[in-house]
Amino acid sequence: MTALTRMRLAGFLRGGRVISPAIAVLVVLGIIYGGGASPASVAYGYSAAALFPVLAWQTKLLLDTEPDVQRRLARVAVRARREALAGVVAAAVLALLVCTLAMLAPWLFHGIDTTKAVLPGMLLGALAHLLAIPPAVALGALSSRAVTRSVRNGVAILVVSAVLVIVLGLQNSFAPWLVPPVMATARVLNDVTPPSATTLTLLVTWAALWCAATFATYAWLRRTRS
Repeated sequence: MTALTRMRLAGFLRGGRVISPAIAVLVVLGIIYGGGASPASVAYGYSAAALFPVLAWQTKLLLDTEPDVQRRLARVAVRARREALAGVVAAAVLALLVCTLAMLAPWLFHGIDTTKAVLPGMLLGALAHLLAIPPAVALGALSSRAVTRSVRNGVAILVVSAVLVIVLGLQNSFAPWLVPPVMATARVLNDVTPPSATTLTLLVTWAALWCAATFATYAWLRRTRS
């Protein structure tokens, strides 16, 4: 499985598909941090929210890099569960790398207000990015060609789902529980008072349950459609 994960990362990077999401990441970070300095927690909270659709799109591109025949051969070679897991792991590793760079980027743009508490804000920002990675990978996996069987269907699922995550995440009803807490985390980190341990635990639990349900759906679809 490790070899398959490395192969998919190498194919994505060497095949040039990484260029489009890389440009999108640079544009997003430039817009966020180009307006001046802000507290670390606020900056990183909205950075994680803005990167969410980019990470989901990046995951879809990575999983779609491999031809269908080659993917089926990999399922025979390492078995279905390991083949699907290798793709998810490769996408998660790449997303983690992007988020690490996103944590460093504001220091190049002078986007962090150093007069406020920096270290606590950075820790909360790291948590925000970690909470964005699994849902983004799950959404990208659900919109991959292995599940949707066509690029058109995959793009439609990705775009509609990303919009719903943002729109429903801004609501104050039961609807936000249908999407991952990406926008909820950004709002919490935007508050003047630091979030409590209870609030952070709720966000982590929320994200974990949503991801568990989404990855279970992805695994079921891969078994029935591949």
